[in-house]
Amino acid sequence: MPLRDHFHRPNNRRPNWDRVHGGWPMVLAQQLTRTLPPGYSAAPLIHVGTIEVDVGVAESDITPDTGGTGGRGGTATLPWSPPTPSLSIDTDPPDVDEYATRVYETADGERLVASVEFVSPANKDRPERRRQFVAKCAGLLQQGVCVSIVDVVTAHHFNLYADLLDFLGHVDPSMGAPAHPIYAVTLRYREAAPRWRLDTWAHVLQVGRPLPSLPLTLNDRDGTLLELEATYEETRRTLNITD
Repeated sequence: MPLRDHFHRPNNRRPNWDRVHGGWPMVLAQQLTRTLPPGYSAAPLIHVGTIEVDVGVAESDITPDTGGTGGRGGTATLPWSPPTPSLSIDTDPPDVDEYATRVYETADGERLVASVEFVSPANKDRPERRRQFVAKCAGLLQQGVCVSIVDVVTAHHFNLYADLLDFLGHVDPSMGAPAHPIYAVTLRYREAAPRWRLDTWAHVLQVGRPLPSLPLTLNDRDGTLLELEATYEETRRTLNITD
């Protein structure tokens, strides 16, 4: 079955992308559990970017003022005060939405070897959020993690894969100019002496067309396929998403 537009539904009904994004990582983890080689495991990761201060805990952790001596008498110590900052800006903390499926090598503890990142609207809506997403993916690649990006967000016309390649000093002509806003891609670095090589497997997505399968490389010997079409349809069936 083809990809739906979960941001512009018929008859002006509310978007249902959050149901898809919430369920797809788990269904994909279940598919990977059946197909991963021995010694690997998959798990969903969902984190909606917010930072909250637990006022109750903060207040309970405050030590009563005892003159800086723990109540035993003595000379009081003045509290430390930092110097005036050279720059102070009102901003949002660097906390991004994460809808992902992570793959771990389990032979020695749990070592992250692959991450499937599902782009959310909040990852694309502002320049600073786009930079945060790109920086996260670049950091994973630098650590030797295979990174897949699945972007079905039609509400914002930005291509974070193109931004990531630009950050790394490259360009992918297959995305078009300007870069197509929805796509699926896998990226990985591999050693190709005397330098390193960046391999990508990129697909432009179209509403009304089936989704591709993506390779997911775990090391130089092991890998599997991300069955995006089958897991997308299973997510829709499980959550009774009809459009």
